[in-house]
Amino acid sequence: MDRDHVTEHQMYGMMQDRPLTISMLWRRLEKQFGHKRVVTGLVDGESELTWSDVSIRARKLASAFEYLGVPTGACVATFAWNSHRHVELYLAAPSTGRILHTVNHRSFREQITYMVNTAKDDVVFVDRSLLPTIWPMADTFTTVRHFVVMDDGADTPIPADPRVIDYEDLLAKSVPVEAIPTVHNENSAATLCFTSGTTGDPKGVLYSHHSVVLHALLLLTADVFGIREKDVVMPVVPMFHVNAWGLPYAAMLAGADLVLPGPGMQPERIISQLQRHKVTFSAAVATVWRSLIPLLSESDLSALRMTICGGGPLDRALAAAYEEMADVTLTNAWGMTETSPVVTVARTSSVHCQLGTTERRAVLATAGVAAPLTEIRIVDDDAAEICWDGVTPGELQVAGPTIAARYLGRGPSTDSFSADGWLRTGDVATIDRYGYVRIVDRTKDLIKSGGEWISSIELENAIMTHPHVSEAAVIGRPDARWGERPIVFVVPSGSDRVELDELREHLVSQVASWWVPDEVVVVDSIAKTATGKFAKQQLRNEYHVISEKRGRS
Repeated sequence: MDRDHVTEHQMYGMMQDRPLTISMLWRRLEKQFGHKRVVTGLVDGESELTWSDVSIRARKLASAFEYLGVPTGACVATFAWNSHRHVELYLAAPSTGRILHTVNHRSFREQITYMVNTAKDDVVFVDRSLLPTIWPMADTFTTVRHFVVMDDGADTPIPADPRVIDYEDLLAKSVPVEAIPTVHNENSAATLCFTSGTTGDPKGVLYSHHSVVLHALLLLTADVFGIREKDVVMPVVPMFHVNAWGLPYAAMLAGADLVLPGPGMQPERIISQLQRHKVTFSAAVATVWRSLIPLLSESDLSALRMTICGGGPLDRALAAAYEEMADVTLTNAWGMTETSPVVTVARTSSVHCQLGTTERRAVLATAGVAAPLTEIRIVDDDAAEICWDGVTPGELQVAGPTIAARYLGRGPSTDSFSADGWLRTGDVATIDRYGYVRIVDRTKDLIKSGGEWISSIELENAIMTHPHVSEAAVIGRPDARWGERPIVFVVPSGSDRVELDELREHLVSQVASWWVPDEVVVVDSIAKTATGKFAKQQLRNEYHVISEKRGRS
């Protein structure tokens, strides 16, 4: 047969075309795992519901959106802690075709107003304990028609305003929808989160049903978090920050018990929940895990099988404290708001079987390897891809169906996305031959001294191994001779003193000589962003003020 006359036809698979939606998670949850628990911390105690209870309440909430006249496609804002009511919103808003907009109440007031107005939020759901923060801004929200107050046990007065509605009253007058609602296009918007806005206005990341479901499934895989039905999952990371790293949806998909801290974020309350409910999986930022250290020796955390430390680097001193005091292994993970957020998770693989304790901890402190469905690469200043040798650094870029393609209300940006569509993370990293990512620094936080680069992250980790240091943050200051020199802000452990000479001596054997800082600024606390990371720009401003005062004295 003459091949020139053969017409080639594209052949497609013959599988069912069922959209991947949050409603799929909800139906599975209700049918198979209704007996499992959802525990919520309150200001004055705890509440315990089953997933069946939560599902019925979410069905009522779906009706309530109609009662309130919330248009399909509108954004529903939440200012809320981790609670069963917030979970109900996680289910009902996206499944009815609305968009769940979780807002970080720790952001600056101007940023909160910017985010609410940019999203054109139609209704706000707010925990009673957060009213003192949110209500003074109510009149700056130009599109919000209703404020629904969720009573978490706080004694905060509720405003006598016709726009204010009680959440439980709203559910009481709502009839549950007969069938779990669903959207028919999996690419429909489901949830909205804004970046922390450390440079410029926050940027809106609009997740689809498709990306949310895939990310939840990703978290269930064995080499990521391996979340399963018999787990008791406790996201300490807040539900107002990147969907609590996707953990509520993952727990729904797996049918796991869910333990939620609510407004009780004090270390004593967190560690009490971890113990009493025999939590097997938990995740939080390093600041939270560090705050629990004084309580570890008196606590039983033996039920924990996996403990994720994200939002920043996992320092050696923190990892060692948990292993030695509680026999708990902290594992690092890396991601961004733009990446749903999990991209990489640290784990020991078949090539690490013979490692000792120190080397194993070093592996688990890396950003780890890329999760299924995500791709990573590092590129040089000319956008040429760098080989994975574990030594040569480059800008980390990521791609995949759980990665943002652009920002809400913004056009294509070469600052944020490469010409071929990869997300430019702004992180400098190396990748070794086995795919392990080591974050060197944020591009804007690298320090160039005498023509050589200094990683503020690695220097911070080395400083925090000093027994008298609780926290350390490194910034660069201009230097006439070297270009830049590192300055370290230090929070001492308890009443301990931290002296520059003592710290320099401690670092000599750990870092290159030109990395050793010239100055230590001892402070009671280090400024952090709304998501718990060191606020480096604020530290630079503080150091500028300190320098000016010295110049005048």
